[in-house]
Order: sequence, then C-alpha cells, then structure tokens
Amino acid sequence: MKQSFMNKKSVLFCASIMMFFMSVTAQITNIDKQIKSDYQAINKHLYTELIPFWEKNAVDKTYGGYMTNFDANGMEMEMPEKYLNTQCRMIWWFSQLNSVAPSAANKEKAKQGVDFLIKYLWDEKNGGWRWKVKRDGTPLDDGKIVYGQSFAIYALSDYYRSTGDVRGLEYAEKTFDLLQKYCADTHYGGYYENLESNWKPAGKGFSAGDRKGLDTHMHLMEAFTSLYLASGKELHKRKLNEIINLISEKMVDHVAGSGLNQFDMAWNPLPAINIKRTWNAEREGEKPADPTETTSYGHNTELVWLMVRGLKASRESVENYKPLFKLLLDNAVKYGVDYEKGGIYRDGLRKGGALVLEKEWWQHTEALVGFLEGYELFNDIRYYEAFQKIWSFVDAKMINHKVGEWRRLLDRDGKVIDGNIGNEWKAAYHSGRSMMECDRRLQQLMKK
Repeated sequence: MKQSFMNKKSVLFCASIMMFFMSVTAQITNIDKQIKSDYQAINKHLYTELIPFWEKNAVDKTYGGYMTNFDANGMEMEMPEKYLNTQCRMIWWFSQLNSVAPSAANKEKAKQGVDFLIKYLWDEKNGGWRWKVKRDGTPLDDGKIVYGQSFAIYALSDYYRSTGDVRGLEYAEKTFDLLQKYCADTHYGGYYENLESNWKPAGKGFSAGDRKGLDTHMHLMEAFTSLYLASGKELHKRKLNEIINLISEKMVDHVAGSGLNQFDMAWNPLPAINIKRTWNAEREGEKPADPTETTSYGHNTELVWLMVRGLKASRESVENYKPLFKLLLDNAVKYGVDYEKGGIYRDGLRKGGALVLEKEWWQHTEALVGFLEGYELFNDIRYYEAFQKIWSFVDAKMINHKVGEWRRLLDRDGKVIDGNIGNEWKAAYHSGRSMMECDRRLQQLMKK
C-alpha cells in the first residue's frame, strides 16, 4: 500500500515536471515567434516608409540644411526657423544611413547639412553654436544652449565616423573644449546649461541660468560617447565616465527608480518649471497638474540604454549599474505602460502613478529601445511584454503608414490630437534611431 502511494506520488511529480517544461518550451516558442513578427514589421516600416520619407523630403533644396515641418499628410509646411538641435539630428540621421547602407546620396545629404551648420550656425566671434537661425541662415538667437551644443558634438562625431570628413571631428572637439572652458562646474560637477551668446550664464527663472537638468546631462553623455568613439582620446573617455557617475549618483531617485528633472547648482532637486528654449516650454498638450514631483517614462527608459552604450564604449562594467537599470525599468513597467489601451504614458509621479495620459511620439521611441535593452540585460519576460504592448500601439495608432512617419501626439485611446509628423523639434532622430536600434536588437535576439 505504501509503495503504491509512493509510486503514484512519483508519477504525479514527474508529470508536473513535464508540464512545467512543456509550458516553458511553449512560452519560449511563442516569444521567438513574436520577436520574428515584430522584427519583420519594424524592418518593413524602417526601410519602406521611414527612410524613404526623409530621403525624399528632408533636404532644403533652396537654402541648404534640412526641412523638418510637415503636416499630417506629409506635406511641407512653412518653416521660418531652423533650430540647432534638429539640424544636428538630421546630420546624425543621414550619417547613420550612410553607415548602415553606404551611398553617395546619403553621404551628400549629410555633408550639405554640415556645410549649412558651419556656415550659418557656428558663431565665429564667440565660438560655439547659435541656438537658431531663419530658414535662410540669418541669425535669430545666438544663445549658447548646452543641450544644442551636445547634439552638435553627437552629430559631428558620428558624421566623421561615417564619412571620414575631418571637419566633423574638428568641430566636435572644438565644441567639447568650449564646454570645458565655459560650462564645466568645477566646484559641484556637471555643466551649466543655459548661457548667452558670450558664454555668460543666462538669467534666473524662465531662462534657467541657475538650473541643471537630467535631460541635458543625459544627452551630453550620449554626445561624449560618440566623441570618444570618434577620437579615442583619454580626456573624452574620462569626461564620459564622469558624467555617467554624476547621473547615477545625483540625478536618479534610487528608491523610487525614477529620474529627477531639475536641480540647483549644488544638485539639490528643485520643483520642475518650464524653461526657455526647451521642448517642454514650446509643445502643445496637457500640462501636469503638479510638475514638482514628476518623472518622464521616456527619459527613464532612454537613460538605461544610453548609459549601457556609454559604459560599453568606455569599457566600464555594466554589471555595477544593473541594479539602477532594473529600478528604472521596473518603475516604467509598473506605472508607465498602459496595459489596457497600449502605449506608454507621457509623464507620471516620481514615486508612482501616471499623471499625463497622452501618448507622445518620442517617449514611445525611447521606451521601445529601453525595454529591449532590459530584456537583453535581465532576460525578464516583462520587459519584452512591455516592448510588445508599446509597439502594437505605435504600429496601429501612432505611425502614419500612408506618409511613413509618426504622428506627434495622441490621446490615451489613440485618437489624434496633433497629426503633424514634423516640426522644429520633431524630425527623424527619435523615430529613426528607435527603429534602427530595434531592428538591430531584434535581429540579435533571433540569432540566440
């Protein structure tokens, strides 16, 4: 009797083990199928929609540089101004296209953008890059905004790596040197962000000469990564590692798992305000009811993959930062992803809870890459499920497949609030970079 009972128990145990392994095998098979399906959709969008749209429409054939303003039907709109950051982002885009698929056409599209940039946006008197010009290059704002300077370093470094044009590295290094001379805070660390044409700090308040922020420093990290990859200089590597450590130590809430927005000079967190010459101040859409304790799910997921990129470039240990990455991703998975409607919310409370439920294009682009990075780092199925939930929403609601680019802003349900697919701040950078990164990463996952 006892032996019979034990035999039954053994059979039940073996059966449960078999059921478990069958379940795991089925789950792996389903994920493999999903990865392949997502890769095919993203690859098709990238190469048959997104790239052709910008190849056809980006270059300003009248004045040089790039056109960025397009309506919901992809038709060119009036463009009275050209911003430093967006012109640089388009240089970066065509440099990347030339790296992925070298061609004389894409190389020329990048080169003419650099020609325009140096001729019209470089400040010969004070050095550095002016913030914006008229469409024909006439100066409009000579302010030295470090956010914009960072994109010049980023674009020109990658332009040099893609084309071999030495002007790219020359001007990237000159810009870096000016930041060290005029903007580096040698007492508290980091960089002053908002300065006037002569590199003197801007006023307080809306001009934000007395504030530092995560957004600017994250993009400086991105820029220094590309600069070091282009130059190989120890100084550029050291400054890259400094900013990685600064962001980790000063700019992230390690309990809540979210980035903080703004700080005083000594890195004390401040209630966030709208700041002149930023997207937050210029964009239309819902404003947070309480901006003092907000965090951006887009920035938090973007920070993960950009920091991994920087660490790998400087050959520093990614393992040391994995607890931080997991905190940031877990907060976004829990509070940022809209599992009912799809997509990711725009902003939320730093300690938990979505606050602005609109769906804006750039947070989706960065979350897609950030969650794929998380899946690669931790092999946690939640991160791929988050990626898939966001991509399904993007594919169905946010991409204007007839035009080839992403709509700017939707409500929570996916109804269009702003269907324009390009403006002074929105070009190929976020959508294009995201699709290139996702395309590459999904290919790697399919090989595993």
